[in-house]
Amino acid sequence: MPEYKLEQSEKGHNPLWSRGIAVIENMELLTSEIIEEFKKQGDTSYKTAEEVKVIAKFFNPTGVGTWFATEYDPVDRIFFGYANLGDPEMAELGTFSLEELQEFKGRFGLGIERDLFFKDKTLKEVMDARGMM
Repeated sequence: MPEYKLEQSEKGHNPLWSRGIAVIENMELLTSEIIEEFKKQGDTSYKTAEEVKVIAKFFNPTGVGTWFATEYDPVDRIFFGYANLGDPEMAELGTFSLEELQEFKGRFGLGIERDLFFKDKTLKEVMDARGMM
């Protein structure tokens, strides 16, 4: 479980802290348990969207961007999955890198987070909702 901290920013003021909102520091986007789930699922290229399980959901907590990962290559640190970057009509399947997700800093200095409460969705369900979940 990530560590929740209330803390001031380097400049002495964090708008979330002043409202009493806990900020997740250095959220672990990929755990060993999640990596095992990706291994169990394996290659999904010959499966239908109904057969493919979304293993992890990542999102930008202060703006647009949601990524639903169905495969992970641990050597290249690349995911395959469905991404909605703000326009549901343009959401698509493709690759995205763990490094880019980890390096991103949005408003208030917050990074991309993993949805800790996302459970049991197929790729078809996510695509039918155009990633709006």
